[in-house]
Amino acid sequence: QVQLDESGGGLVQAGGSLRLSCAASGRTFGDYAAGWFRQAPGKEREFVATISWNAFSTYYADSVKGRFTISRDNAKNTVYLQMNSLNHEDTAVYYCAVDTKYTAWPPVNPRDFESWGRGTQVTVSS
Repeated sequence: QVQLDESGGGLVQAGGSLRLSCAASGRTFGDYAAGWFRQAPGKEREFVATISWNAFSTYYADSVKGRFTISRDNAKNTVYLQMNSLNHEDTAVYYCAVDTKYTAWPPVNPRDFESWGRGTQVTVSS
């Protein structure tokens, strides 16, 4: 099992930026693809971005493409989500997750991921 701990959320004005971090511990984090999801009140958890184990490949939801960047540092057991040009629709709890099942690329369904963090709140004021 991989334990995950997100940080970096907060309140930001529309057009602003935030950088989320997700620190991993437990099983070898660097062996697995990692992803970010988000869940707004009353909505289902939705895919945001994913990155391959070696960071060679990334994949984004259309709603964040060009604004968000996922990256990872396996030496630090950490995955990041740089969020720019934030808008009100980006308000949600953001979760990081690790695909320990080696799902075919790209893993975009929450069911593809077994390990989850507790989430960090991102609120964008309009």
